[in-house]
Amino acid sequence: MGPVLAGILQLLALIAALALAYIPLGNYMARVYSSDKHWRVEKWIYKGIGANPDTEMRWPAYLRGVLAFSLIGVLFLYALQRLQGVLPGSLGFASIDPDQAFNTAVSFVTNTNWQSYYGEQAMGHVVQTAGLTVQNFVSAAVGIAVAVALVRGFARSCTGELGNFWADLVRGVVRILVPLAAIAAVVLVACGAIQNFSGIHEVGQFMGGSQQWNGGAVASQEAIKEIGTNGGGYFNANSAHPFENPTPFSNLFEIFLILVIPLSLTRTFGVMVGSVRQGYAILATMATIWVGFVALMMWTEFAHHGPAFEIAGGAYEGKETRFGVGASSIFAVSTTLTSTGAVDSFHSSFTGLGGGITMLGMMLGEIAPGGVGSGLYGMLIMAIIAVFIAGLMVGRTPEYLGKKIGTRQIKLAACYILITPALVLVFTAAAMALPTPGNSMTNSGAHGFSEILYAYTSASNNNGSAFAGLNADTQWFNSTLGLAMLLGRFLPMVFVLALAGSLAEQKPVPVTAGTLRTEKPLFTGLLVGAILIITGLTYFPALALGPLAEGLAA
Repeated sequence: MGPVLAGILQLLALIAALALAYIPLGNYMARVYSSDKHWRVEKWIYKGIGANPDTEMRWPAYLRGVLAFSLIGVLFLYALQRLQGVLPGSLGFASIDPDQAFNTAVSFVTNTNWQSYYGEQAMGHVVQTAGLTVQNFVSAAVGIAVAVALVRGFARSCTGELGNFWADLVRGVVRILVPLAAIAAVVLVACGAIQNFSGIHEVGQFMGGSQQWNGGAVASQEAIKEIGTNGGGYFNANSAHPFENPTPFSNLFEIFLILVIPLSLTRTFGVMVGSVRQGYAILATMATIWVGFVALMMWTEFAHHGPAFEIAGGAYEGKETRFGVGASSIFAVSTTLTSTGAVDSFHSSFTGLGGGITMLGMMLGEIAPGGVGSGLYGMLIMAIIAVFIAGLMVGRTPEYLGKKIGTRQIKLAACYILITPALVLVFTAAAMALPTPGNSMTNSGAHGFSEILYAYTSASNNNGSAFAGLNADTQWFNSTLGLAMLLGRFLPMVFVLALAGSLAEQKPVPVTAGTLRTEKPLFTGLLVGAILIITGLTYFPALALGPLAEGLAA
């Protein structure tokens, strides 16, 4: 079997598995967030944190819950890293430096999981499990909670109430993420991923000296890392490491885990707003972009330019021979079109255009299908923009799901889509203009510029993957990337929740002959076009200086 055919067959198997999980998981999540019943373990948690789960919140109260909980998470994780040297199970590792501890704490709380350290050489068992893994669960649950609040804004009328943040947070962890992660961890252990609390071992000879590896609760962290679209690896090689991702089957399974919740949330959205066809329209938009990017990535990486590529069967540099070009292309697109950031190959070693595709996936806002929760609310924001554009074309007040899109709504949506491009471009310009940050680049020219552009794109969009080659463990990058992650995560949530509140207050508008049918293929096409055009106009000059220049010069 040729490598191209193998890649296509893996893609088809993945799509089939996602299709099988779509309806049952989507319906289940809709029931989770619509139920008025509380499990016993959830009642214990509410009592412990002093929350009343039956109290409805307006958007400012919901936002205060999000910010307060996230702030506590940052402070706790920062303190845990700073105290690592005196904690049991530290494997002899020293405490983390202040700038790196800040960067890592912000990274995992914001669901970014950017890592400027070698995981197996810096973090002991306590920090990995009690700190990083816990944040993998709760940061993902926060994203889903905000998305559900926006969906309620569309579904409810004549009220500003969006539900209860604490109930949404706890249910997301207890009823969705923990059960799925437990099942996934068992599968990964069966595939060969390690799960232990062993110390450091010498595992043989390498280049005349011995190698040292430490064990850890890797399979359990790997499971929630992918399911929660987190991405932080136990080892520096991330999902290219055989302890995290042992076989081609585990590789395909991890891609499935990355995509299954973000895609299924479109079904949850359709059920909660009372029209599953609306969910299918959003799903079709996500699927169109994802399949298109995978096809384009496979084409760029399988394209044969010279005898070396012919012999290898594609661009194999930086890719695991266990997985091949096809599976690596699917993984790269899936991890950058979501907010995962896990990697099973090194994006810096992709072809110039291939590296640009990974960057563009993040620049779209990671909405196809995006992160758990963040992908859905990002896509709904773009749907509002698309409806507004359509309204301008026909001279009619735009409506979406029975809600008028007026001045307030469009201002909030516009602020949302402008935040991350501003962060990416301003921080990249500052890093390129100042003399010190440029010293962290391994390469010069267009590829070196891509290293820095990719880093700020990844941080501001809460992705977390790295282009490789950039030494980001400096005070400048730890501080500015941490700031980009904070602003890129929580400023958009402010506008999403404010928008949800304004929509929930509205009275539904009856459907008329002039209403744009947003469940039709025509709207899906309009939405895809709006996403690509808005992103292209925003980022094209930066892309032209980096991956496009490199790709065209090859």
